[in-house]
Amino acid sequence: MAGTYAVVLAAGMGTRMKSKKHKVLHEICGKPMIQHMLDTLTATGFDRKVIIVGASKEQVMETLGEQEYAVQAEQLGTAHAVMMAQDKLGHEEGLTLVCAGDTPIIRQETLERMLDAHKASGAAVTVLTAVVENPFGLGRIIRDAEGNVLRIVEEKDASEEERKVREINSSVFLYDNKLLFHALGQIDNNNAQGEYYLPDCLEVLRREGHKVNAFVTDDPREIQGINDRAQLAIANEIIRERIALTHMKNGVTFIDPKNTYIDAGVEIGADTVIWPGTVLQGATVIGAECTIGPNSHFVNVTIHDGVTVKHSVLTDAVVENDATVGPFAYLRPKAHIGVGAKIGDFVEIKNAKIGAGSKVSHLSYIGDAEVGSGVNVGCGTITVNYDGVNKHKTIIGDNTFVGCNSNLVAPVTLGQNVYVAAGSTVNKDVPDGALAIARERQVNKEGYTEKLAARLKQQKR
Repeated sequence: MAGTYAVVLAAGMGTRMKSKKHKVLHEICGKPMIQHMLDTLTATGFDRKVIIVGASKEQVMETLGEQEYAVQAEQLGTAHAVMMAQDKLGHEEGLTLVCAGDTPIIRQETLERMLDAHKASGAAVTVLTAVVENPFGLGRIIRDAEGNVLRIVEEKDASEEERKVREINSSVFLYDNKLLFHALGQIDNNNAQGEYYLPDCLEVLRREGHKVNAFVTDDPREIQGINDRAQLAIANEIIRERIALTHMKNGVTFIDPKNTYIDAGVEIGADTVIWPGTVLQGATVIGAECTIGPNSHFVNVTIHDGVTVKHSVLTDAVVENDATVGPFAYLRPKAHIGVGAKIGDFVEIKNAKIGAGSKVSHLSYIGDAEVGSGVNVGCGTITVNYDGVNKHKTIIGDNTFVGCNSNLVAPVTLGQNVYVAAGSTVNKDVPDGALAIARERQVNKEGYTEKLAARLKQQKR
């Protein structure tokens, strides 16, 4: 039974990136660029994907995990790379798409339309092309007077007349699988680079009487490959724009989409408003009717409905319905903020659960703690959780009031309906309904200022 297959080229290191990291592993909106391509192929419905690896293959294989790989030990050109898949695909019936791991901008709908056009044309091969204003450095599509594709010529091998052509090769090809591997055996490396060019297969097939077709994309940006950091930035911008557009179509408001940075895979509910400067990364999920930002940064965060977060940083945290966070709060891993709770300015929460309706409004650190519901934590409160060797837990019961500038030295438990006097250092458990006062009695030394001034004057003599 005929199937659809894909050969993804990822053997070259990409020296222009000036990086120890393999080119195809550089991230775009939170995913390696090659993963964007693989996800698009999966969504389009390709039955198998063979990834051609070579330079630093261990990096690629470790990052992508369980996939079907073929190794190009020596980089001798794109056609040579595809030949490495012959043992895996050469015997198959069907269609094979050949693409590069550094072309993550190609859309699913483009590949679907290309497949349909290829099948309707009866061609042996269809090449994805685009018409651009400046084709410098790119392979040109050479057609005859009737518009039939004759060949693809690289910039270095093109004549002066051929270099005027503005239709360019995307390096994405859809072949009849058997004819692909037949044509690969017919080409040579008689060119300026001394390499085996995959586009030469088109001329082989045309000479043998097979039809060669071209499918022109309506968005030339999507066939852009990524060879350096500048092109990486452009690709980030394009995909970020698509992500924002998808969310807006689903009912999310972006005040300034160009200045909002959302990773692929982030989920956002309807009627949520995202303000500029917001960065949402990883497995972040935001509910409906939230207000996020401006200038907030989330990594792997779960936000329930009706939450407001302003000017804050959250990592591996959970915020439940109708809570507010910020401005300038820092929620570290395992921070869990309950329904309707308030986390205010310059508050840091780490590995702590804050109960429903509780408030930590100003300038406090709550770490390794369990805070009940209806608790008020006064300004400047610190859970002293670390003894230099181990971390210890603080427990605060429901409806407790902790006065300003208090230190709660863990391990310690405050019961329900407790009051802690401002300025206290509490290092013993406090029972339900008690008032804890843990500070030295005030002593006023009258005349101290005058005596100090006299002493300082004496020292200067």
